[in-house]
Amino acid sequence: MNGLTAVRSLTTLPVVTLGGDAVAHVKDTVFDPAAGRIASFTLTGRTLMSGPLPRDLPWPAVHCLGPHAVMVRDEGALCDLPLSVARRDALRGRLLGAHVLTDEGDLVGTVLDVLVEGGTSGRLVAFRLAAHRELVHGSRHRRHQVYVPRGEVLSVSGRTLVIPAHATAYVTDDLPSSVARTGARHGLGRGAAR
Repeated sequence: MNGLTAVRSLTTLPVVTLGGDAVAHVKDTVFDPAAGRIASFTLTGRTLMSGPLPRDLPWPAVHCLGPHAVMVRDEGALCDLPLSVARRDALRGRLLGAHVLTDEGDLVGTVLDVLVEGGTSGRLVAFRLAAHRELVHGSRHRRHQVYVPRGEVLSVSGRTLVIPAHATAYVTDDLPSSVARTGARHGLGRGAAR
């Protein structure tokens, strides 16, 4: 399965072994912005009321990311990790709520969600933003939620996403249009705008 998944929907997903045992739940998704993919998941216990686990799930140990569970081969996929390290990594790799600036220094929005490819990729595809008025071009939504494809992002560091000022012309309120516009601008076919 290679469908798109919103990172907010990953929180509380069960982590299930191929043998069918639920071994944890996803607490936070940690990103590797330089690689443009999920780096790991911080975890809570087997029940949703359990506290944080002193373990994490590195992306290479994920067998598959599906809409209803994160699949691992066995419980050995979970890595022991001091809780302080897990919390630090989660804060460093968290993109939700990050400020979005243009390369000219204008604040144009905040990251509401991150869309990733499911399956075995974990690749970041786009960012859903709460956009300021400067970023909205005829949005049908009063909330001004728009999408920016990952290819338009110049850098992600700490709690800030930087996009080129010209990218504001290619932002839209639906992901397929956003990807198509970006691909057309770069001379790519519709399928190549990944």
